[in-house]
Amino acid sequence: MWTADQLLELGRCYQPAAVYAAAADLDLFDALASGPLGARELARKLHCDLRGLVALLDALAALGLLNRRGERYALPAGTAELLTSSGSKSIMAMARHQANCMRNWVQLARVVKTGRPAKRAPSVRGAQEDAAAFIEGMHNISIPIAKDVIRGVQPLKFGHLLDVGGASGTWTIAFLRACSRGKATLFDLPHVIPMARRRLKGAGLSRRVRLVAGDFMADPLPRGADLAWVSAIVHQNSRAQNRALFANVFQALEPGGRIAIRDILMESDRTRPVAGALFAINMLVATPGGGTYTFDELREDLESAGFVRAAAARRDPAMNSIVIAEKPDALPKSTK
Repeated sequence: MWTADQLLELGRCYQPAAVYAAAADLDLFDALASGPLGARELARKLHCDLRGLVALLDALAALGLLNRRGERYALPAGTAELLTSSGSKSIMAMARHQANCMRNWVQLARVVKTGRPAKRAPSVRGAQEDAAAFIEGMHNISIPIAKDVIRGVQPLKFGHLLDVGGASGTWTIAFLRACSRGKATLFDLPHVIPMARRRLKGAGLSRRVRLVAGDFMADPLPRGADLAWVSAIVHQNSRAQNRALFANVFQALEPGGRIAIRDILMESDRTRPVAGALFAINMLVATPGGGTYTFDELREDLESAGFVRAAAARRDPAMNSIVIAEKPDALPKSTK
């Protein structure tokens, strides 16, 4: 049973998140990567108001995200790899993406009232940087778990992978490393392709990947794949949009090919997993028709496109469940 204190604390939960998000948006942690600085030095470096920055710095120190010694602020030992953009385990792009999400969430009551997504406003970094943060943020959260997640796609062998909406190539790289003889086509919007090209080159896999620019909701997908990977996409769409997407994938796949969908998988009561119920709100404020779906809903939508033998190959409380379905070896003959 809830107490008054617990409910009041719940209402304040946004405050630490807002402090953290502001620091990420302002590149504050990057500014401290080379060592401790005073508030005035930081204000000049970040082009910030001194009074505002001091309040933010002290709040970050109070939360343990910075250390304060006298008038100087520093990153806590061992956190640079997480809190700076160049860190080996950086999560700053995802922190910036979450800041963009927060700007949508504060409009939740209006969204529920009107049925229309939140009005989007760019961060202090600008719309182009916000888009880049989204793509890089997906890499931040996917790279640590990719190898384990794709074990749910069994059998894992494939001749040609089609990575639909493949972003900067995180999942393409994981699949190609798991299947040494496979090749891939990564399909995504034109502004994303250069990011994928850089990451694939860095991974030494450029020769095994064809990069194709386009919109998977408007353009035909490249043909010839025997495995299509649809990762963290279906939640952005309405069910009607997913049916159109699945039909597009179905046409692109070779007979006998498979589609593997990575996303949140809801229980029938839609309150579990909790992360999925909250993510449905994220889609409510950010998209015209997106949401989180049950296995039965995905199965029905896959079958409407012609797929058969849909199965939940992996279940996860977050966005790492996998649903697999097959394109029949031979399509049914017409009865006409």
